[in-house]
Amino acid sequence: MTRRRRLTPEEHDLWRKVARQAEPLAKPARTASPAPPPRKPDPSPEPVTPAPPAIPDGFTLGARAGSQPFSNDLDRELSDRLRVAPLRMDAKTHRRMKRGAMKPEARIDLHGMTLAQAHPALIWFITSSRAAGKRLVLVITGKGKPARHDDDPIPSPRGVLRRQVPHWLTAAPLSQAVQQVRPAHVSHGGDGAFYVYLRKPGR
Repeated sequence: MTRRRRLTPEEHDLWRKVARQAEPLAKPARTASPAPPPRKPDPSPEPVTPAPPAIPDGFTLGARAGSQPFSNDLDRELSDRLRVAPLRMDAKTHRRMKRGAMKPEARIDLHGMTLAQAHPALIWFITSSRAAGKRLVLVITGKGKPARHDDDPIPSPRGVLRRQVPHWLTAAPLSQAVQQVRPAHVSHGGDGAFYVYLRKPGR
């Protein structure tokens, strides 16, 4: 280890003179980083007013969600429209059916049910009747009463279920099982019921 030599008095005087004349080195000026530009606030999105939903042909205001009336022509009687529908069954059998000369092999009474209750009940009845080999069945809806709501300026049409059932019978999935729909003879309920002539199983 090297021993440090002590300074002589002359060397001390010289060091003090040099120290008095020395100037401290200037520190380099720190360059300030440019301040980021102020962030502009995001413009508030303008409120968008949703467009009213389009009402498809065949729908009427006041019907329950998921329901579709058989026709939007409410002025023409439903029974008349069914009577002039194209004939898809044997003409002789059709004449016997409309005269009430044929006895329905099964029946279902939907009277008093809501649309949500009646639709699955009708699907089960028709599919099970066809699977069992039945051809003529009776669907009872009742003639219905006009729905009245004090806060609704547009009254619902009379017999919503009566108008809806023929549509269900002629639309998928029941259209594959149903051959003909016709208002029943007065002996089987008249306009408050429908004859449903089913296709043979497998056809």
